[in-house]
Amino acid sequence: MALVEPVPGEPAAVADLPDERVLLIADYHAGIEAGLRYERGVELDSDADGRREHVLSLLDRTTADRLVVLGDLAHRIPEPEGPEREEIEALIAAVTERVPMTLVVGNHDAGVAESVAERVADGLTVIPPEGGRLGAEGRTRGKSIGVVHGHTWPEPDVLEADVVCLGHEHPQVRLSDAVGGSRVEHAWLRGSLRVEAFDAAEPGSTAVEAVESDPDVVVFPAFNERSGGTWVNVEGNGFLSPFLPDALDDAEAYLLDGTRLGPYRDV
Repeated sequence: MALVEPVPGEPAAVADLPDERVLLIADYHAGIEAGLRYERGVELDSDADGRREHVLSLLDRTTADRLVVLGDLAHRIPEPEGPEREEIEALIAAVTERVPMTLVVGNHDAGVAESVAERVADGLTVIPPEGGRLGAEGRTRGKSIGVVHGHTWPEPDVLEADVVCLGHEHPQVRLSDAVGGSRVEHAWLRGSLRVEAFDAAEPGSTAVEAVESDPDVVVFPAFNERSGGTWVNVEGNGFLSPFLPDALDDAEAYLLDGTRLGPYRDV
């Protein structure tokens, strides 16, 4: 089995590390309904309770020992307030009653760590935007995953992992049929990450050069189905990350139900 395995039918995956089983999700976007009302004038009933119960049900289903959110726990970029803050606090409280929770800071999370600082010592840990590594230290000592949101260049230690997990892109595929109909589906991207592409961030970096081989990579679909996404198989829909698609080697797309679609550009 692969180190990082998607949960069938869900925008979530599990990683069995040497000392714990981790449930990973990306792009939760708490309070998105308030954000859409402010940004676009779109009125939607809040699904805060549904999102929280979805996470809790996944913790039960996977018997995970920890929840890791790969960035964008929040939706609006300033410090969360009102319904968004309430949703974040309720989620953290519900999750940390069961298991520890780790947040990798995303581009929407600038004020989150500060606003929930009182919970950092009570089951919540925060990893900076440059990411970090969970599991064994070094490839020769066991299994490890690199965790990063994807909106900034990761630190070289992330690239030492066996698998790098990231969000930010909200990958989707547009599927067309023979009679001209089409639909859009959330998708996973899986392939390898070309380490040499990261020399663009730190030319001549001995830390990057020290990485022995290219890690595998998993680009996560957005957990929040209301957050939109990038149609990765449609020309003109560019990636958001500074290192994608340049660092993405031979990536294939998969639907949430596990259907393998092949190279994402050819879907």
